[in-house]
Amino acid sequence: MATHWTLGCDAADPQRLATFWALALGYVKEPGFDEPDNASIVDPDGSGRAISFLKVPEGKTAKNRMHIDVRVAGPGPWDMTERARLIRQKVPELVSAGATVVREEWYGDNLGHVVMLDPEGNEFCVA
Repeated sequence: MATHWTLGCDAADPQRLATFWALALGYVKEPGFDEPDNASIVDPDGSGRAISFLKVPEGKTAKNRMHIDVRVAGPGPWDMTERARLIRQKVPELVSAGATVVREEWYGDNLGHVVMLDPEGNEFCVA
């Protein structure tokens, strides 16, 4: 049996990041984690891991060493045309929620993923 774990994230504004990532991942805020200095989101079906956000005094200073890939097309194998359509549908939704587009990455003629920054500048990809 695997060890139960939660992804912990530093944040300047935990509630804002929790709201953003809940939208990005289809998660919901976890009850009991609604203080200004902490927030947590969970998979509403209970199958995914929790993600917590804790207020820290320092800001982000370097590139992430680890990041989330938002896999909008689900597990492969994929119809690459449909996958690209789903990526292009998700990106503007996340921009409206505070994300920034950095660049598109292509695998030959196919859209591979879009590199983005969350509202606090953390890198992630929509794939």
